[in-house]
Amino acid sequence: MNTQKDSLHLKRRVNRKNKDQALAEIAGEDFSRRTISFYRYVSLSGPQAMRDLLFDSLDEMGCKGRIYVASEGINAQMNVPLPAWGTFDDFIQSIPEFSGVPYKIAREEASVPSFWKLTIKVKKKIVADGIDDPTFDPSNTGKYMDAEEVNRAIDNPDVLVVDMRNQYEAEVGHFPGAHIMQVDTFQEQLASVEKELGEHKSREVLMYCTGGIRCEKASAWFKHKGFGDVAHIKGGIIDYDRQVKERGLENKFMGKNFVFDERLGERISEDVISTCHICEKKPSDTHYNCANLSCHVLFISCDTCRLRCGDYCSRQCCAFDKIPSRLKKPMIRMYNKVRRTYKPTFHKTKFRPQ
Repeated sequence: MNTQKDSLHLKRRVNRKNKDQALAEIAGEDFSRRTISFYRYVSLSGPQAMRDLLFDSLDEMGCKGRIYVASEGINAQMNVPLPAWGTFDDFIQSIPEFSGVPYKIAREEASVPSFWKLTIKVKKKIVADGIDDPTFDPSNTGKYMDAEEVNRAIDNPDVLVVDMRNQYEAEVGHFPGAHIMQVDTFQEQLASVEKELGEHKSREVLMYCTGGIRCEKASAWFKHKGFGDVAHIKGGIIDYDRQVKERGLENKFMGKNFVFDERLGERISEDVISTCHICEKKPSDTHYNCANLSCHVLFISCDTCRLRCGDYCSRQCCAFDKIPSRLKKPMIRMYNKVRRTYKPTFHKTKFRPQ
């Protein structure tokens, strides 16, 4: 065994650069990147080996992103250097388990890269769902609807439209009349199905999410819970937007599609349906993370409040961040102790129910 070679090989399977270094390198690139996502529920007998294969190859190509691999499949959000696109596509499609997998291409790129490092993790599940029911069959999914069928369903008052995303995603964009659950995680959503929607089991259900992966699992869960007629948008909001534009259909989606990368959203329509979390008055749908790292809450700010508060979600956080580090640490420890004790009362965002 070549110990030195193996050691170098292992070192390449983790990221060694900090964010500033990585962003500086990307800023100096003379090519563009394409942001994509893809997923597939498929049995993987060796998730760790697949993870290492993916990291070695994608890192070599210069890809950045966040990828989860589990025995049930793959969930990937990433960007690919355009000069390496052909090599990337050949590689992914050459893996038997991923052959034929479609890519969802981002509608827009931002001034900052969607991802600045490559992270690939082995997970128990590619989407955390909290399901522990041996009788549940995740392959018994609902039927697909394309954009034209979706538009008809949304116009039909007898159809129950359900947003299968977190509340902070739905806040900045959703279909009209959609049922939005006041939760922060997909796991909480599935646990709330019976309580919130149990009385509607006889109705036709249309559900949607960002790119389709959550609805694959959720549609099967709804059927498992006794909902008889369940459908979901093939490819999620991302593919709905693509179909609408390619086929010249009316766009029914209002606002932004929240995305889980540095962009934090793609505009689907010109509607701004949410309000600044700071002044609670001006329309805004631009997300930021609070610069006070002991807070780091995801919040929406208008331009006026952005100028007033900077990168902070409040003046309190701005003031707290100026406290000397030696005094700040015990205060943070106390905050975290309270947070662990009263976790249900803390949320990821400053969401304001509509």
